[in-house]
Amino acid sequence: MKKKIALMPGDGIGPTLINQTTKVLEAVAEAFEHRFDLCYCDIGASAIQKYGNPLPETTLETCKNSDAAIIGAVGHPDYDNAWSVQRNTPDEGLLKLRKSLDLYLNIRPVITFPLLLQLSPLREKHVEGVDFVIYRELSSGVYYGEKGRTSARTAAFDQCYYSKEEITRVSKRAFETAKNRKKKKLTLVDKANVMETSRLWREVVYDLAIEYPEVELNTKFIDHAVADIILNPKEYDVILAPNLFGDILSDAAGVITGTVRLIPSGSFGDKYALFEPIYSAYPEKMDRADANPIANILSISMMFDYFNMRLEAKTVRNAVTRVLRKGYGTPDLNLEHKVSAAEFGDSIANYILENGNMGFNHFDEGMSTII
Repeated sequence: MKKKIALMPGDGIGPTLINQTTKVLEAVAEAFEHRFDLCYCDIGASAIQKYGNPLPETTLETCKNSDAAIIGAVGHPDYDNAWSVQRNTPDEGLLKLRKSLDLYLNIRPVITFPLLLQLSPLREKHVEGVDFVIYRELSSGVYYGEKGRTSARTAAFDQCYYSKEEITRVSKRAFETAKNRKKKKLTLVDKANVMETSRLWREVVYDLAIEYPEVELNTKFIDHAVADIILNPKEYDVILAPNLFGDILSDAAGVITGTVRLIPSGSFGDKYALFEPIYSAYPEKMDRADANPIANILSISMMFDYFNMRLEAKTVRNAVTRVLRKGYGTPDLNLEHKVSAAEFGDSIANYILENGNMGFNHFDEGMSTII
């Protein structure tokens, strides 16, 4: 099979992560006899430095002409406060890309690895076997609403807007996923006691629930939900949330796994898809050579699921599981064998080349299908 894939290294540790992504893609292509045409382009701070624009038109066109796109990471400390005086920041490039491709759904699976339970500040027994997924609306809400200041710049506003159509298209996909999972539970996270948009979310979701009688529907306010997914993570299955709340919950989930560097992410529309880790381009105290590429590599497995390449997706997930079981990981994982990002990427690629395309029965059940 032939696929065209846009690769955006981005900033900071992004190029290091994309290098490992490339190794895995090339290994899968060789093991399964595919052809992946990899097209590199700029986004974020690196694009601003080259073109004065965090999302050059050439990058957008490359993504539109590709079967999928992958980002390393976006962000730079020089722009941390730039949004206070301008909108030309690395994050604006990512937001514009999502909007331009109409990527209205972001999926973030939260799954714990048995050998990495010690990373979590929570008790190992508490987080063992956690497996839930966050469905975050991605193209509307307060992130894209009208915003501004008064003429004296002493007051500000951020409008949160949602239409019934925007809520319905995300909610249907969340219900469909919940219907096919073991627990068959869907939790809507909102702030309906305060926000009118949240009340509309509840109306739409309650109406849709009639079409899915096999799915158990629950609702939680965002403030309660953030605490409860940490206190009772095994109780959750599919979490559905507006843009801002989904973003907050995803970061909170990093407490469960011990690090957000294990959480992959896929963003989807009706025509396009984008895959990326959920963390910034410059994690504190992390050398670029030691950057943890697991979230990027697992994002690739989500891409293969999106392509309906189920065996390829499963092979990538099993490769990550097997390498971790052997005690190899980047320094932040505190495993027996501390390796660089490049060495970890090599190990994943080698596993795929040695074990790929041998059938489902050859593999352990490392992780559940993500999408």
